[in-house]
Amino acid sequence: MLKQSLHQKLAQKLSPQQIKLMKLIQLPTIELEQKVKEELEENPAIEEVTDHVDAEDDSYESDQHIDAKEINVDEYLSDDETPRYRLVANNNSADQEDKSIPISMGASSLEILEKQLSLRDLDEHLYQIGSFLIGCVNDDGYIRRDLLSIVDDLAFTQNIITDEKEVEEVLKIIQDFEPFGVGARNLQECLQIQLRKKLNTESISLASDIVSNHFNALSKKHYDKLRESLTVSEDLLKQALKQISKLNPKPGSFGSSKVIQHIIPDFRIAIEDGQLELSMNTGMIPELRVNNSFRTLLEGYKESPSSENKEQKEAVLFVKQKLDAAKWFIDAIRQRNHTLMLTMSAIMNLQQDYFLTGDERMMRPMILKDVAEEIGMDISTVSRVANSKYIDTPYGTFLIKYFFSESMKNNQGEDISTKEIKMILDEVVKAEDKSQPLTDAKLMEHLKEKGYPIARRTVAKYREQLGISVARLRKEL
Repeated sequence: MLKQSLHQKLAQKLSPQQIKLMKLIQLPTIELEQKVKEELEENPAIEEVTDHVDAEDDSYESDQHIDAKEINVDEYLSDDETPRYRLVANNNSADQEDKSIPISMGASSLEILEKQLSLRDLDEHLYQIGSFLIGCVNDDGYIRRDLLSIVDDLAFTQNIITDEKEVEEVLKIIQDFEPFGVGARNLQECLQIQLRKKLNTESISLASDIVSNHFNALSKKHYDKLRESLTVSEDLLKQALKQISKLNPKPGSFGSSKVIQHIIPDFRIAIEDGQLELSMNTGMIPELRVNNSFRTLLEGYKESPSSENKEQKEAVLFVKQKLDAAKWFIDAIRQRNHTLMLTMSAIMNLQQDYFLTGDERMMRPMILKDVAEEIGMDISTVSRVANSKYIDTPYGTFLIKYFFSESMKNNQGEDISTKEIKMILDEVVKAEDKSQPLTDAKLMEHLKEKGYPIARRTVAKYREQLGISVARLRKEL
């Protein structure tokens, strides 16, 4: 039998406005520009300032509970001393040079392959197979699907009846296209195709033999085994390996199939007279204000003798809702900018030594909690500010999260950033003898000698984060 009962509990919930504010804080500049454009299109109560006359805003008190019978029009007709919210300092002159970078769109990779296919003397049946195979080429230039699956797809989706042998014959035609190596089914085949297109010298002949018959030893860099099995001199082996190193392992990286997105920094740090200067990039975000035409609508309603008309009340209710949304959005933009500047200022102050010198050794350990405590905000807010945002510094453009790192203690008991250890590790690897690269254990010993006592598996973790291969794969003749 079901029993009914009442329970009381306290729970914190974000209001819809707070959720929207958090989303605005998380947006980088370029996405905020798009959001502002959408608001201008959707809400007629917001308008872009074009005259730049220092006028006062139309203000109003927002009601949490709206009743059509209790709409106080005077709330919307009174002015106060609050200036309009400016979202960007408009200091651009009319003759300022436009430094925007145009994006050149050429033919895509698949279009280039299709064009080469159309130049071959093929009947309609083989051309359709070839066109389907080109569609199977991935971004790296490979066809990873087995031919039997492609035969089945041609039958079921294109109503083309063929067999593996015929598909492979067409595939050989595609593998003859430029860039050489495209259409290969694996790395070994890709390298073989490219070597066949080179002049048949002694080193090329040896390189083809290595790729075709000793690919496993090549991939594992077992050079001693290669030299023994091939019975060649070390000099000739070096020449053959040099030829292989010139080949393109990703022949699909050509054409303009992808649009390059240029990074637009959200902040800029400059050094003026030995002091750090922080500014926010507001880009193309326009200056906003509440649309004054809505004042006219409400004034007309107030003076109208038929103010009890139901349609007019509904119209005023609509106008009030739009005004509420407009006022909230402008306030939210202002609050977003304030939060971003406050957070970035704290990060700049915590990493002041680095920003003044550019020396990564001066970068101090810093986590989200440190910044949150500094500005008196929640960690999640700091995380949203640091997410997907860039800062332009005298030393390059970086993701804000680049400046966050865990701390470790050196042999003197001082807290240092893990970035400092990674930088030292990278320097040690670059200076090593490539004929006898250092193992993780040897790297651990080198770091310990330099005053960084860390475990071997920590060395391995940092090495992987730096994109450095294991010792065996770093070996060179």
